Amino acid sequence: MVKMEKGKVAQVYQKFTQIEHVLERSDMSGVSKEPETDMLWVPILHESGKMKLERKEITYIPGFYKIFDEILVNAADNKIRDPTTDTIKVTIDRENNEISILNNGTGIPVEIHETENIYIPQLIFGNLLTSSNFDDSEKRMTGGRNGLGAKLTNIYSKELTLETHDSKSGLTYKQTWKQNMRTCLPYKISKSTKKKDYTKITFNPDLDNLNMSKITADTELILKKRVYDLTGSLRGIKVYLDNEHIPISSFKDYISMYLEIQDGKGGDNKAKIVYDRPNERWEVAVAVAESGSFQHVSFVNNISTTKGGSHVAYVADKIVTEVIDMIRKKEKTATVKPAQVKNQLFIFINCLIENSTFDSQTKENMTLRLSHFGSTCSISDGFMKRIANLGIVEKTIAMIREKEGLQLKKTDGQKRSSLSELQN
Repeated sequence: MVKMEKGKVAQVYQKFTQIEHVLERSDMSGVSKEPETDMLWVPILHESGKMKLERKEITYIPGFYKIFDEILVNAADNKIRDPTTDTIKVTIDRENNEISILNNGTGIPVEIHETENIYIPQLIFGNLLTSSNFDDSEKRMTGGRNGLGAKLTNIYSKELTLETHDSKSGLTYKQTWKQNMRTCLPYKISKSTKKKDYTKITFNPDLDNLNMSKITADTELILKKRVYDLTGSLRGIKVYLDNEHIPISSFKDYISMYLEIQDGKGGDNKAKIVYDRPNERWEVAVAVAESGSFQHVSFVNNISTTKGGSHVAYVADKIVTEVIDMIRKKEKTATVKPAQVKNQLFIFINCLIENSTFDSQTKENMTLRLSHFGSTCSISDGFMKRIANLGIVEKTIAMIREKEGLQLKKTDGQKRSSLSELQN
C-alpha cells in the first residue's frame, strides 16, 4: 500500500456541507449545468394576435429550467391541496435577473414547529430534506416528493425571499436568504386583516453557478412555455404571466395551441386533434404524427413528463391495440406491427396519479407501475371512431402496402438476378 504524504490526505478525503454537495454534485439533484440544444415547443405570437405553440431550436441550461419549475410546481400543488386556490401569477424580469411566483392558496402556517423549534416557513424553505410529502401512506396527487424542491431553487439563487399570509392566525411571514441559502436573514412577522391566503417566492438565480451570463431569449421562451403548460394541466385557475392573464382555461384550450381541435359535434374529417375526458383524473387527445414517429405531450400531477413513462405507454398501447383491430377488419391478411401504428400517433395526456414516482429528480419520466395509478383511463368506442376519422387507419394500411410492395420488388429482383446467373 502506497503511503500518502500528510498534506495530500486531507485533499483526497473531503467532507461537503449539504449545500456544497448540491452545488458541486449538481447531477445528483437533477440540476444540469451543461447547455443543451433541442427542438422544443415554445409560444410564438402570430400576426393574427393568437399565441401558438411551435417547434423551435432552443439552447438552454436544464438546471435553470429546473429551479424555475420547482417553484411553479409548488404553486400548482397548492391548488391540488386547496381547491379554493384560483390565481397564480408569474413574473420573469430578464433585465434584473428576477423571477417571482405567487399563488393565493392556503398559506404556510405561521407557527413554530413543535420538534424543530423554528418557524415552519423557515423549516421548509431553508432546510434540505424537509417536506409535507413524506407520509407514503397518504394518497397524494401532488408533484413534490423528495424534500428537495424549493430548496434547490434557494441554493441556486443569490437571493430568495419568501412571503406567506396565514389568514387563520392573521399573520404575514417574510424572510430572505442570500448567498446560495448560506445566509438566513431574520424573519419579519406582521399582523394583517387580509382574508385571502397567499404565498409568494421571489428569487434571483445565481447565473454564475449555472454557467450562464444572463437569462437569454431562448431561456425566457421555455419558461413561458412551462407557464402555458400549467394553464392547461391545472383546472379552475387563472394564470397571469408578466401581469397579463393567459386566456386558457382547460386542457382542451391548451392543446388547441398545437393544432385545430375537433369538438365531437361533426366535421371529423377536418379535425387535426380529437379530445376526450374519460373521467376526472384523465384527459387524452390524439393527432396524426406528421413526422412519422411517435410524439407525446404529457403531464402527471402538473409535472411536464417530457420523456413520457408508464402513463404514456399505458394510453398509447390501448390506442394502438384498438387501431390494429380496426386495420385487421379492413385488411384481414395484413401483418401489422404495433410500432407501425404507434409511429402515426401524436398523443396528449393530462392525468392525476396517486403517489407518482420518477426515475430522477428531474421528473421527466414516470416509473410508477400501472397497478398503483389509483385510476384507469378507458378508451371509448366513440373516441376510437373519431381517432379513426383522423386517417390513421388508412395511413397505416398504405404504409404497410408500400412496404410489402418494396419487399416484393426486392424479392422479384433477386429472383431475376438468380435466373440470369443460371442462364449465363
